[in-house]
Amino acid sequence: MNLKGIHHLSAITADAKSNLDFYTNVLGMRLVKKTVNQDDTSVYHLFYGDERGNPGTELTFFEIPMAAPNKPGASSISATSLRVPNDEALRFWKQRLDEKGVTHEEIKERGGRNSMAFHDFEGQRLIFVSDEHNDGVSGGTPWERAPIPQEHGITGLGPIKLTVRKAEPTSHVLTDVMGFRRKSSYPSTESGNPDIVVYETGEGGSGAEIHIEERPDLPFERQGRGGVHHVAFRAADMDELNQWIEHISSVGLPNSGFVERYYFRSLYFREPNGILFEIATDGPGFDGDEDLEHLGESLALPPYLEPQRDEIEAKLNPLDYKPGV
Repeated sequence: MNLKGIHHLSAITADAKSNLDFYTNVLGMRLVKKTVNQDDTSVYHLFYGDERGNPGTELTFFEIPMAAPNKPGASSISATSLRVPNDEALRFWKQRLDEKGVTHEEIKERGGRNSMAFHDFEGQRLIFVSDEHNDGVSGGTPWERAPIPQEHGITGLGPIKLTVRKAEPTSHVLTDVMGFRRKSSYPSTESGNPDIVVYETGEGGSGAEIHIEERPDLPFERQGRGGVHHVAFRAADMDELNQWIEHISSVGLPNSGFVERYYFRSLYFREPNGILFEIATDGPGFDGDEDLEHLGESLALPPYLEPQRDEIEAKLNPLDYKPGV
């Protein structure tokens, strides 16, 4: 069993329409699936990714219309990185965010790579990270019909930062349970706090890293719009997922057992600081129920929800998507 890297990250929005506009028209990601939250079918679950939503490129959002603003703190996924090909692409994104009125920091080195932090319209904490000198798990291919030059487009998820009060229990699960390796560390932006520690899995590189920030001074996060729900890690296939289910149970971590998500198969559990982890299979993928050329254009439902389509659609606000416009 060897986790290949980051599979996807799922966050929270209160406004699916504005979310769709920002992530497709501003950031140039492809909407690869417009579906519903399988645990609450009255709200959308939107999947963004590269040209076909390859594992490691997927940023997803649950719509919770009445969600209060996220209150940052400990026991949280506190930053999500988006990979871009090189430093030239970073400079392109700096100019584009300026043109779109998106608040951002200056380009700076972070964990050995040039990067630039910014926020979406709900305060979602995002970081562009350059793959200029990156080795390890490959990124995806930006969609050629996106409103961004393909050579500057987002190629996938980069390092995911976790903020916890005590780092050791989370580090133990990453290394002794999940097979991550400690790679390096770099100074915290908050003076007086421990260095941020970098862990990697699989082939390593920016698509396979977790960064742990220890902040005993922070209150616990109150999750809301602009916050992150969970991070998922890549298992090759169903056989490997079954091994993970047995393994996670054997070390005494309470877990969901097998969960069918149709586009992938999953296992969920919380690490000791309460952050929700998922292990998800690389397949089947997003083109099993829609033609690759038309991903995201209509409401997709897995077969076990299809009999409820009329009821589900009646509860949803219309969400029009005009790809490539």
